[in-house]
Amino acid sequence: MKTLEWEDNKLKLIDQRKLPDELTYVYCNDYQDVIVAIRDMIVRGAPAIGVSAAFGMALADIDGVDLNKAAVEIKSARPTAVNLFWAVDRVLNSKNSLEEALKMYEEDMATNRAIGKFGAEVIDDGDTILTHCNAGALACVDYGTALGVIRAAHEQGKNINVICDETRPRGQGASLSVWEMQQENIPVKLIPDVASGFLMSQGKIDKVVIGADRIARGGVVNKVGSFMVALAAKHHNIPFYVAAPYSTFDNEISIFDTVIEERDGDEVRYYGGARICPEGTEVINPAFDITPKELITGIITEKGIIDPI
Repeated sequence: MKTLEWEDNKLKLIDQRKLPDELTYVYCNDYQDVIVAIRDMIVRGAPAIGVSAAFGMALADIDGVDLNKAAVEIKSARPTAVNLFWAVDRVLNSKNSLEEALKMYEEDMATNRAIGKFGAEVIDDGDTILTHCNAGALACVDYGTALGVIRAAHEQGKNINVICDETRPRGQGASLSVWEMQQENIPVKLIPDVASGFLMSQGKIDKVVIGADRIARGGVVNKVGSFMVALAAKHHNIPFYVAAPYSTFDNEISIFDTVIEERDGDEVRYYGGARICPEGTEVINPAFDITPKELITGIITEKGIIDPI
């Protein structure tokens, strides 16, 4: 499945807000449409955001928009995923914006399969693997990072089971990761976010594999809730892996200097369209958290498995 495609000088995106009930598409006709798609999470996941941003730059170029101006606006769509900034700068420094975006599109698919190949080496036959949020095909152009590791292990014939955290408040684990696993007949179960520690204590989880939105000195930024999973895994001596391409690395900063996106409180106040708290309730809604490197067993990249930086 392709999360995004370039068709007739338009960017075609799966509308991830509608899954798992509807598989529908949104077309971005200009770079401002791409900004809306990223900001409103029509497209999400660090690699997919990056490649979408690259095509946003190409659309701006086609329309004769000043690319420096477009770059500033596209970068403002979401502040945390480093792939967004990497992709925009790469296109800005290229000779042909569309050719560069198409090159990045192809590279992403090859990168994810390489991540899957290396990651499958740490997955044993019979493992039950916990994942948080969605770092699958829907978070990339295709195949996925964390779910790419699981896909590769499954393709190798390993008998594996997957457990997905809900990933509140937007439920990407429930709506996206479970859906992806079901599409490929990989055994999967859904659990509440608060249940992973208990399952670990019962010996029901063998490995944890998550994705990342930024990797920098000292640790990893990923969807909020990842830190708590890492703490529980450390306590129970369960390997905790992060799967991500080198485009997600930011070697210039400490991970603790990352700007953590604060999203609209209504994402927490409402669930499934229904208000679940008293009117006027104040909300803190960080989209991501920081997992320090001491809790990470290894980072699975397209070039192999490395220690956290």
